Amino acid sequence: MSLFPLDYCLICHEIIRPNISWRSIFSTENQVFVCPDCEKKFEKIGPNRCKTCCRDLQLLDEKFQQNEICNDCIRWEEDQEWAGYLEKNTSIFLYNDFFKEVLAKFKFRGDYLLVKYFANNLKETLQKINSDCIVPIPLSNERLYERGFNQAEALILEAGYKPVSLLTRLHAEKQSKKSRTERIHISQVFQLDSHQDVEGKSILIVDDIYTTGSTLRHAAKLLKEAGAEKIQSLTLAR
Repeated sequence: MSLFPLDYCLICHEIIRPNISWRSIFSTENQVFVCPDCEKKFEKIGPNRCKTCCRDLQLLDEKFQQNEICNDCIRWEEDQEWAGYLEKNTSIFLYNDFFKEVLAKFKFRGDYLLVKYFANNLKETLQKINSDCIVPIPLSNERLYERGFNQAEALILEAGYKPVSLLTRLHAEKQSKKSRTERIHISQVFQLDSHQDVEGKSILIVDDIYTTGSTLRHAAKLLKEAGAEKIQSLTLAR
């Protein structure tokens, strides 16, 4: 019988060999959920990022950015309909092919245990953001029944925080099936819970991916118009 319990990678299911040291014997370190080979396939966003949406500016031609802000965010703020609603988005990972594959296992194929790895990364960032409440982007009732869980809510809970359900969502076509233009120009899909008071509050919205920023801005706009003072967002990937 092994002194050290074996962990299995939640992605490739290979055995994760324990790092045996005196510290590991006498401490209660966090469980390891992903093997080193899978870990290195995740790419974290570097320090050269858009101040508003967290886009990795190293991957963006200089003509599409100004003063550390990408042109997409500049356009959002130049549009009077959307200016000033979402103060800042923070993302952790680049949305590369590997991340896309792993997220599909978690989000669409119901591999719920992957939330443990993602939540560990989310928790580190949550600790650095001050807010009065953490709000998950909701799913419609139909989509929730289809998936079995809300991935944003699961991330918050697994990270050790309490999600506050301020919003509900109307059922619509999946965002993943829409073009970029269609995502930007969607009509309002959220409703505010009339029993919740957001007056003067600082709110952090949590979702899995920041793509165009449209979903987060629709949620932020509704909350800001209801009296919230400051809206930020946190997503796993950009």
